[in-house]
Amino acid sequence: MRVVIAEDSVLLRAGLTKLLADGGFEVVAAVADAEQLLRSVAEHRPDLALVDVRMPPTHTDEGIRAALVIRHQHPEVAVLVLSQYVEERYATDLLSVHTSGVGYLLKDRVAHVTDFLDALRRVAAGGTALDPEVVAQLLVRRRDDPLDRLTPRESEVLRLMAEGRSNSGIGDALKVSYSAVEKYVSSILGKLDLPPADTDHRRVLAVLKFLGT
Repeated sequence: MRVVIAEDSVLLRAGLTKLLADGGFEVVAAVADAEQLLRSVAEHRPDLALVDVRMPPTHTDEGIRAALVIRHQHPEVAVLVLSQYVEERYATDLLSVHTSGVGYLLKDRVAHVTDFLDALRRVAAGGTALDPEVVAQLLVRRRDDPLDRLTPRESEVLRLMAEGRSNSGIGDALKVSYSAVEKYVSSILGKLDLPPADTDHRRVLAVLKFLGT
């Protein structure tokens, strides 16, 4: 799996490069700013771009803006952004462009190596990976919408779906069977008015409703 890393901290960039290489990824470029990121993605066409939200020159939103450009110009390239703090707008902006192959994690998650690498693989495979802290804040913020139809357990299942967990992962987290998770997911999709369709990914649409995008 080929990856471009965009991180302006020299130490973190080197650490991520080694971490990914040790985890079986091929780091084709590791750059320090958004301009170099866009050039590298256009040149290498990686499977995944790992992007810091705040990058030079202003250290505000250069990284996330570059990530959105990648999503528009190279939709086949998955994007996972890293942030020092929870910034809900950036997560929802990213998910509003495409409904697959995206992730938003806090930098603290990098220390949990196995989970972090699993998140990279999941996003590169077309899934999602949202930081639990982001999901928790969005859950508190949501009011007066179809999500109110869900039971507490269904809300918990949807929260775990939003984090990018599979049905097996949800079952492990909640200590319930795979078939029980399937029933919860089916009920959630029904209550959110998401009938079966050939073109739309109902699971992703449910998460987008949860995020308010």
